Amino acid sequence: MGKFTFTKEERLSKEKWIKELFEKGYAFQLYPFRVIHLQHPEQQFPVNQVLISVSIRNFRKAVDRNLLKRRIREAYRLQKKILPGDSKALIAYIYTSKTVESFGKIKASLMRSLETIAERMARLTTQKP
Repeated sequence: MGKFTFTKEERLSKEKWIKELFEKGYAFQLYPFRVIHLQHPEQQFPVNQVLISVSIRNFRKAVDRNLLKRRIREAYRLQKKILPGDSKALIAYIYTSKTVESFGKIKASLMRSLETIAERMARLTTQKP
């Protein structure tokens, strides 16, 4: 069993990569998220990187935004093993719901999104010569 951690290295913070993710990334909607992902620009990078965003427009109170971000981070931390170890990706989770969802719903939705990303990345790696 691997480590269930979410280190600083796994957080997407490089502005150049964030811009590239939003310009060239593949996006899909899976309630309560809008998920955008892209093959990592640096193939030798050791881990997948994740960006988590909760809109201030939908949640005026910082307490609610922080609660949702904590729940999303925890769900990702527990489910990240679904992604294949050989291919690395940039992933953005944008919380689109206007209500605070339970951890169970967030975890289930995040698991389905990671499975979708894993399938798509597997297809992309088999297509390359």
